[in-house]
Amino acid sequence: MNISVQRLNEMRQNGEDHVLLDVREDEELAIASLDGVLHIPMSAFLERVGEIPKDKPIVVMCHLGGRSAQVQGWMLQNGFDNVLNLDGGITAWSAHIDPDVPRY
Repeated sequence: MNISVQRLNEMRQNGEDHVLLDVREDEELAIASLDGVLHIPMSAFLERVGEIPKDKPIVVMCHLGGRSAQVQGWMLQNGFDNVLNLDGGITAWSAHIDPDVPRY
């Protein structure tokens, strides 16, 4: 299941409990990022998956939504119940929510 950037923005503004998991690589995060993310690069995901809480909704994000969809699928098959993929990733966030977030 996917979540729109508009819905994620509502969740963030309303203080709804969730984890925003950014699976982009370090160099991508240096270009464009959002506050309050749990950053676990996809390349280190299996080694660090234990850092992700299972008791909160998880929104997985990447650049456009492809890598985050892969991570979401793995998580749903491996004991995580409430995992959403951010439609359009940080590019959609920049386009529809915060144009100050750089695009790359």
